[in-house]
Amino acid sequence: MTAASPREPSLLQALTPLLFLIVGLVGAVYLYGDDASSGASPIVLMLAAGVAALVGLRNGIAWRDIQDHLVHGVALAVVPIFILLWVGALIGTWILSGTVPTLIVYGMKLLHPAYFYPAACLICAIVAMAIGSSWTVAGTLGVALIGVAQGLDMSPEITAGAVISGAYFGDKMSPISDTTIISPAAAGAELFSHIRHMTWTTFPSIAIALVLFTSIGLFGSHGGSNEVGFGDLPVLLGEHYALGWYLLIPLVVVFVLAVKRFPAIPTIMIGALLGGLFAVLFQPDLTVALADDEELSRPLALLAGAWKAVIDGYQADTGNAAVDSLLTRGGLISMLNTVLLIICALGFGAVMERTGLLERMIRSVLAAAKSAGSLIAATIVTAFGTNVVAADQYMALVIPGRLYQPEYRRRGLAPENLSRALEDGGTITSPLVPWNTCGAYMAATLGVATFDYLPYAFFNLAGPLVALFMAWAGLKILPLAKSEAAEAAPA
Repeated sequence: MTAASPREPSLLQALTPLLFLIVGLVGAVYLYGDDASSGASPIVLMLAAGVAALVGLRNGIAWRDIQDHLVHGVALAVVPIFILLWVGALIGTWILSGTVPTLIVYGMKLLHPAYFYPAACLICAIVAMAIGSSWTVAGTLGVALIGVAQGLDMSPEITAGAVISGAYFGDKMSPISDTTIISPAAAGAELFSHIRHMTWTTFPSIAIALVLFTSIGLFGSHGGSNEVGFGDLPVLLGEHYALGWYLLIPLVVVFVLAVKRFPAIPTIMIGALLGGLFAVLFQPDLTVALADDEELSRPLALLAGAWKAVIDGYQADTGNAAVDSLLTRGGLISMLNTVLLIICALGFGAVMERTGLLERMIRSVLAAAKSAGSLIAATIVTAFGTNVVAADQYMALVIPGRLYQPEYRRRGLAPENLSRALEDGGTITSPLVPWNTCGAYMAATLGVATFDYLPYAFFNLAGPLVALFMAWAGLKILPLAKSEAAEAAPA
């Protein structure tokens, strides 16, 4: 006698965990503010996953099946977690070694406040396009640009928005980016045809972002305050560190490895270890002071100081509280709250997927899409919604891509329409969701809360809006090739 098949979830059942999540997160933010992500939000996500599991159990899905899928879903976070941990180590050793302070000093000499925001956006865009990784750009150049911003009395929140805007533009348009490769694969499109089709929404979006950043720089308030006490930051850093161009070698090595498509985890790990080596070689007194153990011999104290920067990050003691706050950062341990948030968010997304609740919501959106433009708009909304529910940009690309591909073919639409919509709704909105892997990473790495930089992530905000406008206006919607349309037509 065979076991009964699980029952199809209703739309109300599908929406119940999501509504619970939204109410819980709003309550967490109201009660704890910016501290919600470090404690309350993971609890809300776990409780929401429990609500989704209860719905699945009621519909006849075995707990063991839900648990196995939960494990599989959390396993998706293994690579991002290791990258995140090693980025924490890299930040700690690069501050101790003088790499980040050198970048700050050079940046303050080269970048004028009037054009700082658009320049930060363009620099990150160019580098991200070359290496295909928004995470690497944010974890290296982004950290330094935040320091430059504070030294120039600029807004860290707007700077974070500029960094993220540029990094995601470059990531999206790079043929060696993971998301740029995954999107056409999920949609059944060809890579370079996908990139060409993306230019119609991506370039207007980055143009809008650059105009806004330039306007803020020329006419707006920078958002900084002279009362923070940075003083003459280059002088303070020069007194504290032995600075020089050679301290940028770890940065160059990381970028070269990234361009060569070396795997992300060992690339960041090598950068962090090089930072520790450079700290021992060029900042020995600071490294010994960080060890803070007079009983150790100097060689062991150097090793202990570099090791401490990897684990706990760098704790500055310059005599200037504002500068100390700027430089006291990094370490593996500093990323643990973010790791907890990512695990809980992906666990919620995995349970939603296995219980069929995520697919049920997507099918409801699909049923409402009657025209080609509304189908593309529905794809964009679905990809963003998957970012919210599943908490991972790869799932936001693969799940809607898998579910929508047959409908695009049935309606005679080229797969490039689907792949572009996935990027417009999935890739670039991922850092706007605090519990998404990308949102959590950017907040932890740049030291700016997601909701604080969100209003200034102009490219990430403009992209979906431009794409939605073009979809509703029927602009640049590619038909399926005649031969392919014949194959896709029902018999």
